[in-house]
Amino acid sequence: MKFEFLPHTADIKFQAWGKTLEEVFENSALALFNAISNQKIKSKRKIVIRAEGNDMEGLMYNFLEEFLFLLDSENFIGSKVEEVKLDKENFKIIAKISGDEVKDYEATHIKAITYSEMEIKHLPDRWFAQVVLDI
Repeated sequence: MKFEFLPHTADIKFQAWGKTLEEVFENSALALFNAISNQKIKSKRKIVIRAEGNDMEGLMYNFLEEFLFLLDSENFIGSKVEEVKLDKENFKIIAKISGDEVKDYEATHIKAITYSEMEIKHLPDRWFAQVVLDI
């Protein structure tokens, strides 16, 4: 399993996993895409995104915030994340995203990514992230 949604009183909370830190970022993006729309999104267009942070949680926040920016500014919803390049020492990430125009899908409005309950941990056998989305 790449991610799962957890009960939350007012927002959307998910946990994502990966064998590598890059994979946990990719799976966190997939969880966000799925929170926005649970329909199968076509891969009609590709966009390269970049994000930076002061630490891993800040990087995750800014990485996921880029997708909300694309949704609001370009009506673009992601479907797949490819070629994730993560600079762990400088907290920078570059990724290629495939997706489509959001107007062709039913979508939930996500107001923001939050720092509430955010975690990124290295467990003995995998990486783990937890994120809460403000709806």
